[in-house]
Amino acid sequence: MRIVVSACLLALWSLALPSLARAGGPALPAAPATGIRPAARAVVPEADLYEKARVLARTQIWKDINQGVASSGTVAIMDGGRVVYAEGFGMADRQKSLPVGPRTLFNIGSISKVFVATALMQLVDDGKVSLDDPVAQHLPEFRMADPRDRQITLRMLLNHSSGLPGTTGLNNFGVRRNPEVFTGLLETLARAHLKHAPGARAPYTNDGFTLAEMVVERVSGQNFLDFLQERVFDPLALADSGDGVGRQPERPVAAYYQPDSGRREPLEVLSVLGAGGLASTASDLCRFQDSFSGQGPQILSASSRAEMLRAQPSAFSGRLPHGEFTFGLGWDMTELPRYRAQGIQVLGKSGGTGRYTSMMFTVPEHRISVAVIEAARSGRSMEIALGLLDEVLIARGLLRRPPQAEVTRPLSHQAIPRRYKAYAGYYAPLRKVEFDFQKNLARLITLEAGEEPRTSELFFHGGSFHDKKGQPIDFLTLEGEDFLVATPPTLGVDVVAGQRLKKLEDPKRLRIDLDEKTWLVRNSRWFDGIQWTEHHVVLSRLFEDLPGYVDLDGLLRVDSAETAGMPVDNIRDLSELSLLDRDGTTWVRLSDILLSPASQVLPLQAGSATLTIGSEGLSEWRVVEKGRVLSFVLPAESRLLVFSPEGEPLFDSMLDAGPLWVEEGSLVEFLAAPGTQVELRER
Repeated sequence: MRIVVSACLLALWSLALPSLARAGGPALPAAPATGIRPAARAVVPEADLYEKARVLARTQIWKDINQGVASSGTVAIMDGGRVVYAEGFGMADRQKSLPVGPRTLFNIGSISKVFVATALMQLVDDGKVSLDDPVAQHLPEFRMADPRDRQITLRMLLNHSSGLPGTTGLNNFGVRRNPEVFTGLLETLARAHLKHAPGARAPYTNDGFTLAEMVVERVSGQNFLDFLQERVFDPLALADSGDGVGRQPERPVAAYYQPDSGRREPLEVLSVLGAGGLASTASDLCRFQDSFSGQGPQILSASSRAEMLRAQPSAFSGRLPHGEFTFGLGWDMTELPRYRAQGIQVLGKSGGTGRYTSMMFTVPEHRISVAVIEAARSGRSMEIALGLLDEVLIARGLLRRPPQAEVTRPLSHQAIPRRYKAYAGYYAPLRKVEFDFQKNLARLITLEAGEEPRTSELFFHGGSFHDKKGQPIDFLTLEGEDFLVATPPTLGVDVVAGQRLKKLEDPKRLRIDLDEKTWLVRNSRWFDGIQWTEHHVVLSRLFEDLPGYVDLDGLLRVDSAETAGMPVDNIRDLSELSLLDRDGTTWVRLSDILLSPASQVLPLQAGSATLTIGSEGLSEWRVVEKGRVLSFVLPAESRLLVFSPEGEPLFDSMLDAGPLWVEEGSLVEFLAAPGTQVELRER
């Protein structure tokens, strides 16, 4: 249930261990072997200069659309301060047959982080803040259940090294702005602990950027969007950037269509603007990136611009053999080895919201920028943007086109050294590693609750393991912790994909048994995102060979009879658990999520039944004891969900219309404002 804004990098960090180029996709150009050619602009007509990039964009975006990966997409290239190519693909609105154009809006997800980082740097230029100010200096109401919270600085919010647990996402990714987004975050953090000391490590963290957004509003005295409009959008002529697509329905926006059914989903609204809630176009993203080149329109001082272009490492940075993503202020990467070897600095930022994926790269020294956005749950925007960047750099004579790859023999399977036996065990998030020394295989077993375990096999060659596509994967011990590390070949940097859980000397147990129990989310609001309804029914379980830990939407370490905490310190989006008693029943609080036991759900009465939302606004659940046809008329701003006995979503009134058949054992959830009622009738 941990909601993730940066979906492109999630594919690497959460890892099902794919290589960056998907099966059947194009091979991305590798880093050139030697040298830089003189620029070719003078001898290559501009009409042809970007032709290969245009062909790549068209073939790859249409491939995603035709395969159901994306509903639509958009691409732009900027060179020398001019947008030299911009194009849209697919239909923005299928019902009205409106195509995507260069000015069609898409949500950009975590690319928003670079905007909030820029806003803070403008306040630095104004002399109103310093990057190394404690967050509490500007937000005195920010407090955690951890005294180290006073050490968190503004810089740490922007480079992911704050130690915050991760993402407070409930009700913040939906179809309407959550009016409690800031107060909800502060309340959740007030109960939370840090996963590591501030500055020590840098697992990706969304909540820091929501705090940064709050600081911008507090210090400037302006609404965040108003500040961006005045200080960023207008000066850079970003006429098509602003609030999310669901807040701008009067503009040309790209809707998301479900690939299996073709149904259009309501336009998406993210309440966490600084972490991922803005919308834009590929052209505007290129114009924004160009402002960091030091040429053209400028919105930052030279010193602040230089600060945003440099790496902002944590204390852990540099420990991995091939380095890691060099976080900047909001940027995912401030350099990549394949370009650094040619003397080229490339900055990049990805974004993902659950329904849109985006990627932008820029080469400030040469004023080259590319951007790709897709209406997709998990698109290939990073892969496509990287290919576009290569094609432009090659056309400009800054990179050589690599020779066609020779056909090579598959890597041989070598004997696994016995030392790897020490790396067997469980890894967060939700993986088990086993070694078969007879077959010389390592097995990565993904253990998501409610699903059959999925096994990936790795073989050993040349000092490291490899997946079936040849991606190097290894197990390392760093600072006393064991890590699973992948090295995507197209990026050439290491990605921490798992951290091993330690065997506990004195394992503890919660006062209630959480093995094979079903829990129901109670504090989701009617406007919460469609993509999260599948997580309204959650399973908890124990592992016999992992005493002292519990799995409830992720692994947790039991700390006492009442609480379970974060089991590791270098994995994104972790939670903390606490038990609480309500009306004689034990509930669970999982960070920002409130869960009640499914075993205590009341049966849905035969004939007709009235469900009423109580004063706290918690959703009402009923279990169907006998299969029947249900009819209902919903009040405004309410929602009805139906789940199978196994917890799979079957009906959502935000998309579906009744009446409907509900089988025995199905679960019905009603969400609305306090005091709202709905009558369910049997037909």
